[in-house]
Amino acid sequence: MSTENLSQSPEQPPRKPRVAVVFGGRSSEHGISVVTAGAVLAAIDRTKYDVLPIGITSDGRWALTADDPDRMAITDRRTPNVAQLAESAEGTVVLPVDPANREVVYSEPGSVPKALGEVDVVFPVLHGPYGEDGTLQGLLELSGVPYVGSGVLASAVGQDKEYMKRVFTSFGLKVGPYVVIRPREWERDEPGARKKIVDFAGEHGWPLFVKPARAGSSIGITKVDGLAGLDEAITEARRHDPKFLVEAALTGREIECGVLEFEDGPRASVPAEIPPPSAHAYYDFEAKYIDSTPGMVPAPLTEEETAEVRRLAVEAFDAASCEGLVRADFFLTEDGEFVINEINTLPGFTPISMYPQMWQATGVSYPELVDTLVQAALRRPTGLR
Repeated sequence: MSTENLSQSPEQPPRKPRVAVVFGGRSSEHGISVVTAGAVLAAIDRTKYDVLPIGITSDGRWALTADDPDRMAITDRRTPNVAQLAESAEGTVVLPVDPANREVVYSEPGSVPKALGEVDVVFPVLHGPYGEDGTLQGLLELSGVPYVGSGVLASAVGQDKEYMKRVFTSFGLKVGPYVVIRPREWERDEPGARKKIVDFAGEHGWPLFVKPARAGSSIGITKVDGLAGLDEAITEARRHDPKFLVEAALTGREIECGVLEFEDGPRASVPAEIPPPSAHAYYDFEAKYIDSTPGMVPAPLTEEETAEVRRLAVEAFDAASCEGLVRADFFLTEDGEFVINEINTLPGFTPISMYPQMWQATGVSYPELVDTLVQAALRRPTGLR
Protein backbone atom coordinates (compact mmCIF):
# COMPACT_ATOMS: atom_id res chain seq x y z
CA MET A 1 0.00 0.00 0.00
CA SER A 2 1.30 3.49 -0.80
CA THR A 3 0.24 7.03 -0.03
CA GLU A 4 -1.27 7.37 -3.51
CA ASN A 5 -3.66 4.45 -2.96
CA LEU A 6 -5.66 6.13 -0.19
CA SER A 7 -9.36 6.55 -0.87
CA GLN A 8 -10.51 9.85 -2.34
CA SER A 9 -13.48 11.29 -4.17
CA PRO A 10 -13.76 13.98 -6.88
CA GLU A 11 -15.21 16.39 -4.31
CA GLN A 12 -12.50 15.87 -1.68
CA PRO A 13 -8.71 16.14 -1.76
CA PRO A 14 -6.72 12.95 -1.10
CA ARG A 15 -6.87 11.94 2.55
CA LYS A 16 -3.61 11.95 4.48
CA PRO A 17 -2.46 8.54 5.72
CA ARG A 18 -3.53 7.93 9.33
CA VAL A 19 -0.71 6.73 11.58
CA ALA A 20 -1.53 5.18 14.95
CA VAL A 21 1.47 5.47 17.27
CA VAL A 22 1.08 2.62 19.78
CA PHE A 23 3.21 2.73 22.92
CA GLY A 24 3.54 1.79 26.59
CA GLY A 25 2.65 -1.84 27.09
CA ARG A 26 2.87 -4.51 29.76
CA SER A 27 6.64 -5.05 29.78
CA SER A 28 9.21 -3.62 32.17
CA GLU A 29 10.23 -1.26 29.35
CA HIS A 30 6.90 0.58 29.52
CA GLY A 31 8.39 3.94 30.51
CA ILE A 32 11.05 4.01 27.80
CA SER A 33 8.37 3.16 25.25
CA VAL A 34 6.43 6.27 26.33
CA VAL A 35 9.57 8.40 25.97
CA THR A 36 10.15 6.97 22.50
CA ALA A 37 6.55 7.70 21.50
CA GLY A 38 6.96 11.32 22.58
CA ALA A 39 9.93 11.69 20.26
CA VAL A 40 8.09 10.08 17.33
CA LEU A 41 4.98 12.22 17.89
CA ALA A 42 7.13 15.35 17.95
CA ALA A 43 8.95 14.41 14.76
CA ILE A 44 6.25 13.00 12.49
CA ASP A 45 5.26 15.34 9.67
CA ARG A 46 1.73 16.53 10.47
CA THR A 47 1.36 18.08 7.00
CA LYS A 48 1.83 14.60 5.54
CA TYR A 49 0.16 12.33 8.12
CA ASP A 50 -2.76 12.35 10.51
CA VAL A 51 -1.68 10.91 13.87
CA LEU A 52 -3.58 8.93 16.50
CA PRO A 53 -1.68 8.27 19.77
CA ILE A 54 -2.76 5.05 21.50
CA GLY A 55 -1.19 4.04 24.80
CA ILE A 56 -1.31 0.59 26.36
CA THR A 57 -1.34 0.73 30.15
CA SER A 58 0.82 -1.51 32.32
CA ASP A 59 -2.20 -3.76 32.90
CA GLY A 60 -2.96 -4.03 29.17
CA ARG A 61 -5.79 -1.52 28.58
CA TRP A 62 -5.62 0.29 25.22
CA ALA A 63 -6.21 3.95 25.97
CA LEU A 64 -6.73 7.09 23.95
CA THR A 65 -3.98 9.45 25.09
CA ALA A 66 -3.02 13.06 24.86
CA ASP A 67 -0.97 14.04 21.82
CA ASP A 68 1.48 15.89 24.03
CA PRO A 69 5.17 14.98 23.56
CA ASP A 70 6.27 17.40 26.29
CA ARG A 71 4.56 15.20 28.91
CA MET A 72 6.32 12.09 27.66
CA ALA A 73 9.87 12.86 28.76
CA ILE A 74 12.01 11.56 31.63
CA THR A 75 11.57 13.91 34.59
CA ASP A 76 13.55 13.80 37.85
CA ARG A 77 15.09 10.49 36.74
CA ARG A 78 11.61 8.95 36.40
CA THR A 79 10.03 7.67 33.22
CA PRO A 80 6.43 8.59 32.29
CA ASN A 81 3.57 6.12 31.96
CA VAL A 82 0.43 5.77 29.88
CA ALA A 83 -1.93 6.12 32.86
CA GLN A 84 -0.72 9.71 33.27
CA LEU A 85 -1.54 10.49 29.64
CA ALA A 86 -4.83 8.62 29.17
CA GLU A 87 -7.90 10.71 28.34
CA SER A 88 -9.94 8.51 30.67
CA ALA A 89 -9.28 6.03 33.47
CA GLU A 90 -11.69 3.53 31.90
CA GLY A 91 -11.96 4.35 28.20
CA THR A 92 -10.80 1.66 25.77
CA VAL A 93 -9.56 1.77 22.20
CA VAL A 94 -10.45 -1.24 20.06
CA LEU A 95 -8.72 -2.13 16.80
CA PRO A 96 -10.77 -3.93 14.15
CA VAL A 97 -10.25 -7.66 13.66
CA ASP A 98 -11.83 -7.62 10.19
CA PRO A 99 -9.27 -6.96 7.42
CA ALA A 100 -12.02 -5.24 5.42
CA ASN A 101 -12.54 -2.64 8.16
CA ARG A 102 -9.78 -0.47 9.60
CA GLU A 103 -12.00 1.75 11.74
CA VAL A 104 -10.81 2.24 15.31
CA VAL A 105 -13.49 2.54 18.00
CA TYR A 106 -13.29 4.23 21.40
CA SER A 107 -15.69 3.33 24.19
CA GLU A 108 -16.29 4.35 27.80
CA PRO A 109 -18.64 2.73 30.31
CA GLY A 110 -22.14 4.16 29.98
CA SER A 111 -21.41 5.96 26.71
CA VAL A 112 -22.09 5.20 23.07
CA PRO A 113 -18.90 3.92 21.35
CA LYS A 114 -17.26 6.55 19.17
CA ALA A 115 -15.58 5.88 15.83
CA LEU A 116 -12.11 7.41 15.64
CA GLY A 117 -11.70 6.83 11.92
CA GLU A 118 -9.63 4.41 9.88
CA VAL A 119 -5.99 3.64 10.55
CA ASP A 120 -3.72 3.14 7.55
CA VAL A 121 -0.55 2.14 9.38
CA VAL A 122 0.49 1.39 12.96
CA PHE A 123 3.81 2.67 14.25
CA PRO A 124 4.52 0.44 17.27
CA VAL A 125 7.11 1.81 19.66
CA LEU A 126 6.63 -0.94 22.24
CA HIS A 127 9.73 -2.53 23.71
CA GLY A 128 9.95 -6.01 25.19
CA PRO A 129 7.26 -8.69 25.59
CA TYR A 130 3.65 -8.02 24.55
CA GLY A 131 4.66 -5.69 21.75
CA GLU A 132 8.14 -6.15 20.31
CA ASP A 133 7.99 -9.95 20.43
CA GLY A 134 5.52 -10.67 17.61
CA THR A 135 2.34 -10.57 19.71
CA LEU A 136 1.20 -7.13 18.51
CA GLN A 137 2.42 -7.95 15.02
CA GLY A 138 0.18 -11.04 14.98
CA LEU A 139 -2.82 -8.95 16.00
CA LEU A 140 -2.11 -6.46 13.23
CA GLU A 141 -1.71 -9.26 10.69
CA LEU A 142 -5.15 -10.59 11.69
CA SER A 143 -6.56 -7.07 11.37
CA GLY A 144 -4.94 -6.51 7.99
CA VAL A 145 -3.35 -3.25 9.15
CA PRO A 146 0.17 -2.43 7.87
CA TYR A 147 2.75 -1.67 10.54
CA VAL A 148 6.29 -0.39 10.97
CA GLY A 149 8.98 -2.98 11.60
CA SER A 150 9.46 -6.71 11.43
CA GLY A 151 6.79 -9.37 11.13
CA VAL A 152 5.75 -12.05 13.59
CA LEU A 153 8.66 -14.47 13.14
CA ALA A 154 11.47 -11.91 13.03
CA SER A 155 10.00 -10.04 16.00
CA ALA A 156 9.79 -13.23 18.06
CA VAL A 157 13.32 -14.28 17.10
CA GLY A 158 14.65 -10.82 17.85
CA GLN A 159 13.08 -10.84 21.30
CA ASP A 160 14.28 -14.28 22.41
CA LYS A 161 18.04 -14.14 22.93
CA GLU A 162 18.40 -17.92 22.79
CA TYR A 163 16.72 -18.42 19.41
CA MET A 164 18.29 -15.25 18.04
CA LYS A 165 21.71 -16.76 18.72
CA ARG A 166 20.66 -20.09 17.22
CA VAL A 167 19.51 -18.38 14.02
CA PHE A 168 22.71 -16.33 13.75
CA THR A 169 24.86 -19.41 14.29
CA SER A 170 22.98 -21.28 11.56
CA PHE A 171 23.77 -18.45 9.14
CA GLY A 172 27.46 -18.43 10.02
CA LEU A 173 27.48 -15.34 12.25
CA LYS A 174 29.73 -15.67 15.28
CA VAL A 175 28.17 -15.41 18.74
CA GLY A 176 29.79 -15.54 22.17
CA PRO A 177 29.59 -18.49 24.62
CA TYR A 178 26.29 -18.79 26.50
CA VAL A 179 24.11 -21.22 28.39
CA VAL A 180 20.30 -21.18 28.65
CA ILE A 181 18.20 -22.10 31.68
CA ARG A 182 14.56 -22.74 30.79
CA PRO A 183 11.72 -22.43 33.32
CA ARG A 184 11.04 -26.17 33.75
CA GLU A 185 14.74 -26.88 34.08
CA TRP A 186 15.04 -24.42 36.98
CA GLU A 187 11.78 -25.44 38.63
CA ARG A 188 12.41 -29.22 38.45
CA ASP A 189 16.09 -29.30 39.32
CA GLU A 190 17.36 -25.98 40.68
CA PRO A 191 20.64 -27.46 42.03
CA GLY A 192 21.32 -29.11 38.68
CA ALA A 193 20.61 -25.89 36.78
CA ARG A 194 22.87 -23.94 39.13
CA LYS A 195 25.64 -26.52 38.63
CA LYS A 196 25.26 -26.09 34.88
CA ILE A 197 26.01 -22.39 35.34
CA VAL A 198 28.93 -23.00 37.69
CA ASP A 199 30.42 -25.50 35.23
CA PHE A 200 30.01 -22.88 32.49
CA ALA A 201 31.87 -20.37 34.66
CA GLY A 202 34.59 -22.95 35.24
CA GLU A 203 35.05 -23.26 31.48
CA HIS A 204 34.80 -19.58 30.53
CA GLY A 205 35.72 -17.75 33.74
CA TRP A 206 34.17 -14.88 35.65
CA PRO A 207 32.61 -12.36 35.27
CA LEU A 208 29.41 -13.61 33.71
CA PHE A 209 26.29 -11.74 32.61
CA VAL A 210 22.93 -13.13 33.75
CA LYS A 211 20.09 -11.91 31.52
CA PRO A 212 16.35 -12.38 31.08
CA ALA A 213 15.94 -14.20 27.76
CA ARG A 214 13.18 -11.92 26.49
CA ALA A 215 13.76 -8.41 27.79
CA GLY A 216 15.62 -5.35 26.56
CA SER A 217 17.00 -1.95 27.56
CA SER A 218 19.46 -3.85 29.79
CA ILE A 219 16.63 -4.40 32.28
CA GLY A 220 17.16 -7.37 34.61
CA ILE A 221 20.80 -7.88 33.59
CA THR A 222 23.48 -8.39 36.25
CA LYS A 223 27.22 -8.60 35.88
CA VAL A 224 28.37 -11.33 38.26
CA ASP A 225 31.99 -11.46 39.43
CA GLY A 226 31.76 -14.71 41.41
CA LEU A 227 29.57 -17.30 43.09
CA ALA A 228 28.54 -14.92 45.86
CA GLY A 229 26.43 -12.81 43.51
CA LEU A 230 24.99 -15.57 41.34
CA ASP A 231 21.74 -16.33 43.18
CA GLU A 232 20.78 -12.68 43.45
CA ALA A 233 21.45 -12.20 39.72
CA ILE A 234 19.30 -15.22 38.85
CA THR A 235 16.46 -13.91 41.01
CA GLU A 236 16.65 -10.53 39.28
CA ALA A 237 16.64 -12.07 35.79
CA ARG A 238 13.73 -14.37 36.63
CA ARG A 239 11.78 -11.40 37.97
CA HIS A 240 11.50 -10.29 34.34
CA ASP A 241 11.45 -13.66 32.57
CA PRO A 242 11.35 -17.26 33.88
CA LYS A 243 13.79 -18.18 31.11
CA PHE A 244 17.26 -16.68 31.40
CA LEU A 245 20.69 -16.79 29.82
CA VAL A 246 24.18 -16.72 31.25
CA GLU A 247 26.80 -15.27 28.91
CA ALA A 248 30.56 -15.23 29.12
CA ALA A 249 32.07 -11.75 29.28
CA LEU A 250 33.75 -10.84 26.01
CA THR A 251 36.81 -8.63 26.01
CA GLY A 252 36.46 -6.04 23.30
CA ARG A 253 34.85 -2.84 22.12
CA GLU A 254 31.06 -2.47 21.94
CA ILE A 255 30.05 -1.50 18.40
CA GLU A 256 26.51 -0.84 17.20
CA CYS A 257 25.12 -0.43 13.69
CA GLY A 258 21.67 0.55 12.45
CA VAL A 259 19.86 -1.06 9.54
CA LEU A 260 17.02 0.72 7.73
CA GLU A 261 14.80 -0.56 4.93
CA PHE A 262 14.67 1.68 1.86
CA GLU A 263 12.81 1.06 -1.40
CA ASP A 264 15.85 -0.71 -2.83
CA GLY A 265 16.42 -2.85 0.29
CA PRO A 266 18.11 -2.62 3.69
CA ARG A 267 21.15 -0.41 4.21
CA ALA A 268 23.45 0.00 7.21
CA SER A 269 24.27 3.24 8.97
CA VAL A 270 27.69 4.36 10.06
CA PRO A 271 28.52 2.41 13.23
CA ALA A 272 28.82 3.79 16.75
CA GLU A 273 30.98 2.75 19.68
CA ILE A 274 29.73 2.55 23.25
CA PRO A 275 32.64 3.41 25.56
CA PRO A 276 32.70 1.81 29.02
CA PRO A 277 30.58 4.11 31.25
CA SER A 278 32.72 5.52 34.05
CA ALA A 279 29.92 5.55 36.65
CA HIS A 280 28.48 2.10 35.84
CA ALA A 281 29.74 -1.48 35.80
CA TYR A 282 28.52 -1.81 32.20
CA TYR A 283 26.13 -0.13 29.75
CA ASP A 284 23.02 -0.71 31.87
CA PHE A 285 19.56 0.94 31.91
CA GLU A 286 20.64 3.99 33.91
CA ALA A 287 23.73 4.52 31.78
CA LYS A 288 21.57 4.39 28.64
CA TYR A 289 18.54 6.44 29.59
CA ILE A 290 19.00 8.25 32.89
CA ASP A 291 22.63 9.38 32.79
CA SER A 292 22.69 9.35 28.97
CA THR A 293 26.19 7.97 28.59
CA PRO A 294 27.28 9.31 25.19
CA GLY A 295 28.37 7.01 22.41
CA MET A 296 30.95 7.82 19.77
CA VAL A 297 29.31 8.41 16.39
CA PRO A 298 30.82 7.45 14.05
CA ALA A 299 32.88 4.78 15.77
CA PRO A 300 36.67 5.23 15.46
CA LEU A 301 37.18 2.21 13.22
CA THR A 302 39.29 1.59 10.16
CA GLU A 303 37.61 1.70 6.75
CA GLU A 304 37.84 -2.08 6.58
CA GLU A 305 36.30 -2.54 10.04
CA THR A 306 33.50 -0.10 9.23
CA ALA A 307 32.68 -1.89 5.99
CA GLU A 308 32.73 -5.27 7.73
CA VAL A 309 30.40 -4.34 10.58
CA ARG A 310 27.97 -2.71 8.16
CA ARG A 311 27.97 -5.87 6.06
CA LEU A 312 27.40 -8.06 9.11
CA ALA A 313 24.55 -5.85 10.35
CA VAL A 314 22.66 -6.28 7.07
CA GLU A 315 23.48 -10.00 7.12
CA ALA A 316 21.94 -10.28 10.60
CA PHE A 317 18.90 -8.31 9.40
CA ASP A 318 18.41 -10.77 6.55
CA ALA A 319 19.19 -13.87 8.63
CA ALA A 320 16.29 -13.14 10.98
CA SER A 321 13.98 -12.07 8.09
CA CYS A 322 13.70 -8.56 9.53
CA GLU A 323 11.84 -5.63 8.00
CA GLY A 324 11.86 -1.91 8.57
CA LEU A 325 14.60 -1.38 11.11
CA VAL A 326 17.12 -3.12 13.32
CA ARG A 327 19.95 -2.13 15.61
CA ALA A 328 22.69 -4.75 15.58
CA ASP A 329 25.11 -4.88 18.52
CA PHE A 330 28.59 -6.37 18.23
CA PHE A 331 31.79 -6.85 20.16
CA LEU A 332 35.02 -6.14 18.29
CA THR A 333 37.39 -8.54 20.00
CA GLU A 334 41.10 -8.03 20.58
CA ASP A 335 41.93 -10.26 17.61
CA GLY A 336 39.89 -8.03 15.28
CA GLU A 337 36.81 -10.24 14.94
CA PHE A 338 33.23 -9.00 15.16
CA VAL A 339 31.01 -11.13 17.43
CA ILE A 340 27.31 -10.33 17.29
CA ASN A 341 25.68 -9.87 20.68
CA GLU A 342 22.07 -9.23 19.64
CA ILE A 343 19.67 -7.38 17.40
CA ASN A 344 16.77 -5.15 18.42
CA THR A 345 13.84 -5.11 16.00
CA LEU A 346 12.30 -2.08 17.76
CA PRO A 347 15.40 -0.41 19.19
CA GLY A 348 15.51 2.55 21.52
CA PHE A 349 14.19 5.46 19.45
CA THR A 350 14.49 8.45 21.74
CA PRO A 351 16.52 11.41 20.43
CA ILE A 352 19.48 10.29 22.59
CA SER A 353 19.21 6.65 21.48
CA MET A 354 22.03 5.29 19.38
CA TYR A 355 19.84 4.15 16.46
CA PRO A 356 18.66 7.65 15.41
CA GLN A 357 22.06 9.12 16.25
CA MET A 358 23.76 6.69 13.87
CA TRP A 359 21.34 7.56 11.08
CA GLN A 360 21.74 11.27 11.77
CA ALA A 361 25.48 10.81 11.23
CA THR A 362 24.72 8.87 8.04
CA GLY A 363 22.67 11.77 6.68
CA VAL A 364 19.13 10.78 7.67
CA SER A 365 17.53 13.18 10.15
CA TYR A 366 15.11 12.01 12.85
CA PRO A 367 11.99 13.23 10.95
CA GLU A 368 13.31 11.63 7.74
CA LEU A 369 13.91 8.40 9.64
CA VAL A 370 10.32 8.35 10.91
CA ASP A 371 9.00 9.10 7.42
CA THR A 372 11.14 6.37 5.81
CA LEU A 373 9.79 3.80 8.26
CA VAL A 374 6.16 4.82 7.71
CA GLN A 375 6.56 4.75 3.94
CA ALA A 376 8.17 1.31 4.08
CA ALA A 377 5.21 0.05 6.12
CA LEU A 378 2.70 1.55 3.68
CA ARG A 379 4.44 -0.21 0.77
CA ARG A 380 4.47 -3.59 2.50
CA PRO A 381 1.37 -5.81 2.47
CA THR A 382 0.24 -7.78 5.49
CA GLY A 383 0.07 -11.55 5.30
CA LEU A 384 2.61 -13.90 3.75
CA ARG A 385 5.38 -12.02 1.95
